[in-house]
Amino acid sequence: MLRFIQVIVCNLPRIYMIPRMSYKAKSKKITEEKRYAYARLTVRRMNRSGHISTIAYGTENLPKEGGYVMFPNHQGKYDALGIIATHDKPCSVVIDDAKSHVILTTQFVDMLHGKRMVKNDLKQSVRIISEVAEEVAAGRRYIIFPEGGYYHNHNEVREFKPGAFKSAMKAKAPIVPVVLIDSYKVFEEWSLKPVTTQVHYLPYIPYEQYKGMSTREVSDMVHERIREHIEKVTRRQQ
Repeated sequence: MLRFIQVIVCNLPRIYMIPRMSYKAKSKKITEEKRYAYARLTVRRMNRSGHISTIAYGTENLPKEGGYVMFPNHQGKYDALGIIATHDKPCSVVIDDAKSHVILTTQFVDMLHGKRMVKNDLKQSVRIISEVAEEVAAGRRYIIFPEGGYYHNHNEVREFKPGAFKSAMKAKAPIVPVVLIDSYKVFEEWSLKPVTTQVHYLPYIPYEQYKGMSTREVSDMVHERIREHIEKVTRRQQ
């Protein structure tokens, strides 16, 4: 939280970026590439003022063409920003509606044309799943957190919700397991010391590999790959 306050204070001279994000979110003249570039500029400025560094590993594992869905472990408020900072091609995010209506988050999600999911509204959730599947099939890329939230579990991964994988499976799209390391340190630790987080893009799973599997089987497979990679990285750090 201390670092979050520092980021806000240091960027007060750039408060004009908030209405600018809102404008870019609504304008039909601004391409997805330009909106995404502005989102990454926002993250870079935030990282610079907050002494945050994010290192990417395995970007060569990302599909070269077409849409896909990235499934990361969830540690905190910085998670999606860390991915966006290291992911060159435009992508968007599915976020819990209840956590999306605060200043900066609202404008950021709107600018990325992200999806807000109401957890206790089954009809709305089904609609969002279908919308994401259609957009991914058409070539868009999404971030979906299969844990459904973050629980201050640091570099440990909790159980995945199988339903989170329905959009990718419906789109018959590649699934990209993503491992986040030390992402929680950005806004959870009460410190202003420089912090470095890691984003590991694991080899993607093509549709042909999971075709015929249930959502539970796909969920367990992705969960195990992420869990094993977290253990391998954290052992090296000890």
